[in-house]
Amino acid sequence: MNPNLDRLQPYPFEKLRALFDGIAPPAGLKPIRLSIGEPQHPTPGFIRQTLADNLGGLATYPTTLGSDALRGAIARWLERRYGLPWIDPAVQVVPVNGSREALFAFAQCVVDGSRPGARVASPNPFYQIYEGAALLAGAEPVFLNTLPQDGFAYDFDAVPDATWRDVQLVYVCSPGNPTGHVLGLDEWKRLFELSDLHGFVIAADECYSEIYFDDGARPIGGLEAAWRLGRTDFRNVVMFSSLSKRSNVPGMRSGFVAGDARILAEFLRYRTYHGCAMNPAVQAASVAAWNDEEHVAENRRLYREKFARIVPMLKPWLATDVPDAGFYLWAGVPQGLPDTDFARRLQAEYNVTVLPGSYLAREAHGINPGAGFVRIALVADTHECVEAAERLIAFCQKL
Repeated sequence: MNPNLDRLQPYPFEKLRALFDGIAPPAGLKPIRLSIGEPQHPTPGFIRQTLADNLGGLATYPTTLGSDALRGAIARWLERRYGLPWIDPAVQVVPVNGSREALFAFAQCVVDGSRPGARVASPNPFYQIYEGAALLAGAEPVFLNTLPQDGFAYDFDAVPDATWRDVQLVYVCSPGNPTGHVLGLDEWKRLFELSDLHGFVIAADECYSEIYFDDGARPIGGLEAAWRLGRTDFRNVVMFSSLSKRSNVPGMRSGFVAGDARILAEFLRYRTYHGCAMNPAVQAASVAAWNDEEHVAENRRLYREKFARIVPMLKPWLATDVPDAGFYLWAGVPQGLPDTDFARRLQAEYNVTVLPGSYLAREAHGINPGAGFVRIALVADTHECVEAAERLIAFCQKL
């Protein structure tokens, strides 16, 4: 067996199950699950219908590169969304079965684990796939703590040059999971400078990009930042996006990677052997989803409504605020109470599930930057989220 498998930590939800072992929540309170970032808004009817109308495609093997129609729809969406003048769907877009599998596979393609000291950098706290991908590619993780006193921004200059020299891949997540931080143009500029200096590839995880609260301040994407800063070839930059959060179709497993054509050519070659072509019916439904913005605007409206209701309720009790974007509240628990104790007691006494922040981070530079926080996913409907907030307040009042 690959010895690096033994280096993988239990996934956060495995830890959560162990934390809750032996708990019997009050039978009179229905469970409210705010721990997992699974969109629960209804899937738009036109997407479901398009999927049903194209089941004949199941009789054929799909190509790894996907259909011209799908790549064209993604390219045109990128141009509309980020103001890019031209994305070549033939060489700058590759469809993938959701961003999760692609984020993992990308490291296996990009990282040369045979090089002594190979490293992969990521934010901390972070989406756990980054760490697993690094370890199984034969690299050592490098963690960039994102802290509340810095507005959860990346401090790239905190990493010594001697470490950067060994970094082959940098994951960034914008909007961030779990903090909601959106990289600004200055952060992108510094990251591009470091990439030019040290030669690493940037993997920009942008699957929350369409859940934002101000139409006049949409999150900047990695390709948009590259273009605005004169990197019109997107050198060493690849972005990852998905329909899961944007269109409420996590079960379709549909996303894409886009950017540096040179890197994508190698990633496509890897994927041809990996065997992960997208279902033809899913491709057709994805074309319909990428071509429509009305349902996305309605989705944003629902999240905005929830945050407008929930944040004022919780702010007097938990250290939290509306994030830059995304559907998570990254909430500081009352001082002196471990986040694991907070989550366990909340589950036991009020049947509300949240995720301890320490499960989403690793100790780096002497601290675990997720400790003292919980991640609250406002994915349920407004009524259920309000009920959860009321239970959270009742719990905090008892502490």
